[in-house]
Amino acid sequence: MSARAIWKGYLSIGDVGCAVALFSAIDAQERTSFHIINRDTGNRVRRQYVDEDTGKAVDKDDLVKGYDQADGHTVVLEAEEIREAVPDSDKRLEMSTFLPCADIDTLYLERPYFLAPADAQSVEAYDLIRDTMVATNVAAVARTVLFRRVRSVLIRPEGPGLIATTLNYDYEVRDPAESFGDIAKVKIDSEMLDLARHIIDTKMGRFDPAAFEDRYEEALAELVRAKIAGRKPKKLPKRKAENVTSLMDALRRSAGAPASSKGKAQPAKSRKAAPSAGRQKRAS
Repeated sequence: MSARAIWKGYLSIGDVGCAVALFSAIDAQERTSFHIINRDTGNRVRRQYVDEDTGKAVDKDDLVKGYDQADGHTVVLEAEEIREAVPDSDKRLEMSTFLPCADIDTLYLERPYFLAPADAQSVEAYDLIRDTMVATNVAAVARTVLFRRVRSVLIRPEGPGLIATTLNYDYEVRDPAESFGDIAKVKIDSEMLDLARHIIDTKMGRFDPAAFEDRYEEALAELVRAKIAGRKPKKLPKRKAENVTSLMDALRRSAGAPASSKGKAQPAKSRKAAPSAGRQKRAS
């Protein structure tokens, strides 16, 4: 079954362009989903908007948006007013700015989509745009109205196609200093750095999403299977508590060196070959 486009428009660089279709790159249908039910009756329940003062249910047609002011008053916005204030979509993705792929700050990436030619007549121009971006190793920033909101989109080549990722606006991303500002600068011992580098070298690999385990989803699926079969779900093994008295001991254990060794700690011999193996793997 072919994917269904969620948006169609026109991708362009100056006067060069083509019709394109946007497809969701994320499929949440495979996740375990639940209904909310009444434990006493077994019937499904539904959400309902209720007036917080009167306690009475509010019909959908009577719902409007409100903006609270500092003085306690609320500005009411009708649906028609919001529609008139939001820019109309011209269905055009104009790639106005290009930047090296290495300059992309992943903090601003929001949600990915597949961007493909909308018809056979658009393939030549689409391939020209993609191949040129591959040859110059660049991504493009474009703006358009998506899902009733003006959005900035990062477009980059991926295999035979293009990936369009919506971007968070600068005002939406919190200042890192709010979280990192109180971190004190500590001088790290050179032996600790050597051990930490060795541990990282032994665990070097490639980015492989297929290797990521969704343990929460797996646990839910197992719980559902167990309930259906009338058996107890499998018990997850409990992690043993580590009796580590210091950061240096933790590093030495992780590197395979005795925690009580004195002087310069050396990684265990059985692990000495691991860093080069990891590097060979990355180069392959």
